[in-house]
Amino acid sequence: MSETASDNPPSFEQALERLETIIDRIESGEVGLEDAIAEYEAGVALVQRCRSILDRAEQRISELVERGDGSLAVQGGAPDPDDPR
Repeated sequence: MSETASDNPPSFEQALERLETIIDRIESGEVGLEDAIAEYEAGVALVQRCRSILDRAEQRISELVERGDGSLAVQGGAPDPDDPR
């Protein structure tokens, strides 16, 4: 099963699992030099995918603000009519 640019990109979990498989294959010597290089290149792309997902998650989390009552609100969002502030 070959993934192309037109396929859906892998989820974080899928990318991480595939990356672990690549690392295991390279470390075990299961693949030859040319295949190891190709696997390494695929691994670099997967690391970039994971970082992109993590960066978006971090950005989203930083947009959340804890209110005094412990509830969360999105920074810059519409005011909550029930919030006494």
